Amino acid sequence: MVALRTARTENGLVQGLPAADPRITSFKGIPYAAPPVGENRWRAPQPARNWDGVLKAYEFSPIPLQVRQPLDDNNIYTREWHVDPDIAMSEDCLYLNIWTPAESADERLPVFVWFFGGGLQVGHASEMEFDGERIARRGIVVVTINYRLNVFGFLCHPEITAEAPDAPANFGHLDQQFALKWVKRNIAAFGGDPDNITIGGQSAGGGSVLAQLASPQSDGLFRRAVIMSGVYAPVYPGEWGPRVTQSLEEAEREGVKFFEYLGVSSLAEARRLDAVYIRDKMVEYNRFWGAVIDGKFCVGHPFERLIRNECPDVPILWGNTSDEFKSSPKAGSMEELRSLAADLFGPDADRFLELCRADAGDLEQTLKNAAVSTIEYAIRVASRASAAGGKRAPLYYYVFDAEIPGWDNPGAFHSVDLWFFFETLAKCWRPFVGKHYDLARQMCNYLANFICSGDPNGTDSTGEALPRWEPYTEEAPYAMVFGDQSEFVREQPGELVRFLVDQYFKRRA
Repeated sequence: MVALRTARTENGLVQGLPAADPRITSFKGIPYAAPPVGENRWRAPQPARNWDGVLKAYEFSPIPLQVRQPLDDNNIYTREWHVDPDIAMSEDCLYLNIWTPAESADERLPVFVWFFGGGLQVGHASEMEFDGERIARRGIVVVTINYRLNVFGFLCHPEITAEAPDAPANFGHLDQQFALKWVKRNIAAFGGDPDNITIGGQSAGGGSVLAQLASPQSDGLFRRAVIMSGVYAPVYPGEWGPRVTQSLEEAEREGVKFFEYLGVSSLAEARRLDAVYIRDKMVEYNRFWGAVIDGKFCVGHPFERLIRNECPDVPILWGNTSDEFKSSPKAGSMEELRSLAADLFGPDADRFLELCRADAGDLEQTLKNAAVSTIEYAIRVASRASAAGGKRAPLYYYVFDAEIPGWDNPGAFHSVDLWFFFETLAKCWRPFVGKHYDLARQMCNYLANFICSGDPNGTDSTGEALPRWEPYTEEAPYAMVFGDQSEFVREQPGELVRFLVDQYFKRRA
């Protein structure tokens, strides 16, 4: 048989092209919703229109509107993959891409749906590290989706709420959910199993996975979740638990101010404005536009719902890189640090200072010792809460700690693990060598195994068994460490991390 090159979706026929490996077919730029323009701007996604004939799904769609990122050697992310400063972007962006190894539409292969990261402000599904071909080679149908970002995806306004009280906000997340529903209805035509969907994402894409987990509206759309560097909880000071997501009312007030900044006084006027004008004014306005608690899609802070065991009990694979997002106390003197410790930890303040190896003569070293990964901390908090709440589905925790080559000596920076999980190192400028390709093969195999069954363990492409990755439990809170090779490390977390996690639950008691 030959690879499946055409598929019949609910809107019409699509035709794909052979990937670099002709056993894989790639379908690029398939519309999953109507263009979110005109009356559909700042509105929940609407059904895509039907088409006649065959849609040639040969090229990626324009990316969502966002700030343009000029090439800059001082910006690690434009160095790494935002390498086309002239890439086409458009408000008309609700398209998805599919890589399938299927030879027919009745194979019912596992499905992986990917949400890109970028702080909900930038990014796109066609970034070169997200090429789905290598994962598809492992018998998986891979889907990457675009969704609305920044002010186009997350603005709120009283008129929007009045017009659509059941979908007043979080349009970027509603796009993701709408795409998932499209996949459920259509993926069988590409050889996928609509009852075996895993969702995954990294950074804000991982946060989006958590948002879908936490939304009652998304129940039943997927069976397991992959969250890469996407779960956060502040460690110090003051805010115990996650940063509170803005309320709908607060976001509406900000939307009114932004309309004034645009020079309009109504939603109808704002919808008639040129999209690039809105984008440029958004850049001038210089505000973060993100998810809000709207009582519909988002019924509470996703992390809080996770630790209260209000999310579906599905297997989760999650982790962090070793050199990202460290948090330490903000103090300018030892006296300030002691005062902060007393406020935060009360009678346990001296123990905290001891764990930081406090030295009255060396504040800088003390603060350095107190630095903790906010993602590791959040995962360990959530894992303990899950165990206490009786979660039965397994959790698999990893730490990416590989040596990363290059003139910039970047360490295991935020997002670098994407090259490895997607096994796309050959697209990168960095001088990766054999050990990196071996590690990427293993990491992609672990990910593929998890997508297929909810268990990352299995056989490497070499025919040998992969190092055993055990689920995370309170008794065995261990991690798979991706260093020069994959190694399951049976070590307890550091004493300071354990202390801080204990304090989190003391404060909530």
